[in-house]
Amino acid sequence: MRKKSATDWKRLEQARDADIDLTEIPELDDTFFEQAQLHVPPKQAVTMRLDADVLEWFREQGKGYQTRINRLLRAYMQMHQQRHS
Repeated sequence: MRKKSATDWKRLEQARDADIDLTEIPELDDTFFEQAQLHVPPKQAVTMRLDADVLEWFREQGKGYQTRINRLLRAYMQMHQQRHS
């Protein structure tokens, strides 16, 4: 990480599960997981032209660079969908 974390890691390590306030985020029980469904959008192979330096930078980040590009494009899409809805 480039920025120093403001998290009090020592206090967090010493905390017990029973100390966690779940009033706004209740724990997920077995019923939730029995009814949960995974929705993965289908992938479609495309050919697109990217600037060579952009593609090289993503490739330098290692395995999964296409997934990272997809995530960035999805975040951009969702941001614009929220602005226009």
